[in-house]
Amino acid sequence: MAAPIAAFRSALPFAMSFLLLPLSWFGAVRGGWALILIPVSTWYLFALLDRIAGLNEDNPDPATPEADLVWYRRLTMVWAPVQIATIYGVLWYVTRHGDLTVFEQWALFFGLGVISGTIGIVYSHELMHQRPRSERILGDLLMCVVLYGHFRSEHLLVHHRYVGTPRDAVTARYNEGFHRFFPRVLVECLASSFAAERTMLARKGLGWYHRTNPFWRYWMLEAGFVLLAFAIGGWMGLWLFATQAFVAVWQLELVNYVEHYGLTRKYLGEGKYEHVLPRHSWNSAHKVSNWLLINLQRHSDHHYKPDRRFPLLQTYAEDEAPQLPYGYPVMTIAAMIPPLWRRIMNPRVRAWRRKFYPEITDWQPYKDGTNPVPALR
Repeated sequence: MAAPIAAFRSALPFAMSFLLLPLSWFGAVRGGWALILIPVSTWYLFALLDRIAGLNEDNPDPATPEADLVWYRRLTMVWAPVQIATIYGVLWYVTRHGDLTVFEQWALFFGLGVISGTIGIVYSHELMHQRPRSERILGDLLMCVVLYGHFRSEHLLVHHRYVGTPRDAVTARYNEGFHRFFPRVLVECLASSFAAERTMLARKGLGWYHRTNPFWRYWMLEAGFVLLAFAIGGWMGLWLFATQAFVAVWQLELVNYVEHYGLTRKYLGEGKYEHVLPRHSWNSAHKVSNWLLINLQRHSDHHYKPDRRFPLLQTYAEDEAPQLPYGYPVMTIAAMIPPLWRRIMNPRVRAWRRKFYPEITDWQPYKDGTNPVPALR
C-alpha cells in the first residue's frame, strides 16, 4: 500500500482542472479581456504544456489496491458540488450584482460551458462507470446540470456495446464532418438511449413509464436545475444557464467525434461484429492533457475495462492502438475545421485500415444494409 503522502502527490497533477474555476469568478468581476481566459486556457494553454511536457507512456499496476486510489476518487467526487455551486453562484452574481453587458454575460457562460463540458462531463463519465451508488448519483447530477442526463443510458447501454458499428451514433463515420455529426447525434442518441431503457424494462415485463426508468430521474433533475436558474436570474438567468449547457454538450460531442472517427469493427455476417479491440479507439499519450482529462485519452483501455478507475488506465503501443498526433484539446479544435480535419485524419484512417484489415479491399457499405462506413475517397 502506498504511503498517504505519496498517494496524494501522485493524484495532485490531475487536480489542475480545479484551477479553471476561479477564472470564472475573475471573469464575472473583471469582465472584458478576462472572459477569454477560460477557453484560451482550456484549448491552448494545455496544448502548449503538452508540447513542453511531452508524452507519458508509463503504465500503472492495474492491480493497485482501491485504498491507494482514495485521493483520485475524492477528486472526482468533490468536483460535482464545486462545479454546480460555481455555476449558480456566478449566475446569482452577474444577474443581481454584476455590471457586465449582455454580451459579456453570454461570453462568461460560454466559458462556464467549456468547463462543464471539458471537465465536468469527463468527471461524470468516470463516475457513471463506478459501482458505488453515490458516485453514479454525482455523475447524473453533472450530466443533468447540462441538460444531457440521457447520456448515461446512451453511453453505458449503447455506445460501449455497439462502438465501431452503425448502431452507435457517436462513432463518427469516415468523411463525416463534425457539423453534420453534431445535429445527427443530438437526435439519434436521445432516441437510442430511450429505446435501450425501454427494451430493458420490457424484458422485465414493465412499460417504459415504470418508475424505475432512469429517464424520470433525468427529467426531474433537469427540471430542477432549470427552475433554479430561473428563480435566481429570471429569463436572463435561464438563457445564460442554457448557454452553459449547450456549450458543454458541444464540447462532449467534439470529444466523441475525435475518439472513434472512421474506426469500425469488422463485420462477421448475420448481424455480428468482432469484439471491441484496442484498435477501435483513437488514443493520445500527451501528459498534460491526460492530467486535465483524467486519462480519457487512454481510451482503448477504457473500452477494455470500463469500470477501471482512471489512474489505472493503460496506454498501448501504436501497433496495438492508433495514436493521435496531438492531444484531444488540439484535435477538437481541428474537428471544427473540416478541411483541416480531413487533411490530418483521413490519411490516418486509410493507413489504419491497411494495417489492421488488409484483407478488406472494398469498404463500400455491406450488402446486408448495415452500412458500416462510406467508401474511401
